[in-house]
Amino acid sequence: MNHRLYKRDRLCSRTAIETLFAAGRSLMAFPLRAMMRVTDDHAGARFLISIPKKRIRTAVGRVRLRRQVREAYRLNHREALEAVLAGEDAAVGVDIAFIYIDNKPAPYVQVEHSVKRLLERVARAVTEHRASMTGNSNPDNNEDHR
Repeated sequence: MNHRLYKRDRLCSRTAIETLFAAGRSLMAFPLRAMMRVTDDHAGARFLISIPKKRIRTAVGRVRLRRQVREAYRLNHREALEAVLAGEDAAVGVDIAFIYIDNKPAPYVQVEHSVKRLLERVARAVTEHRASMTGNSNPDNNEDHR
């Protein structure tokens, strides 16, 4: 299986990033927080990784964590998102921003577990979005509404 990440998988557009942070949903799985937004602009998943300088002071630490998150995403995103995003109906895409929130570097196993949990939750959100698009377009009749 090809686990390569391509340029099209990266979230680079300033307007897309601003829209993601303005209108996206926040998900937590310590030590990461993910902002996600289901979009009809593109098909597939695009991502970005942010390791704040305020949290991890050294550049070496930030680069190491960025590589760990990227590697965990690279190895796990296909199995978590491919089945959800490759549907026969309208193409939907998802933008994801991974933000590191811990003050200390975490081991790779913990980072990978966090990325897996976040990807599962993103896949669930995409499935819910797709169901609301195809089935029930009226939010007042949503059965999940409590």
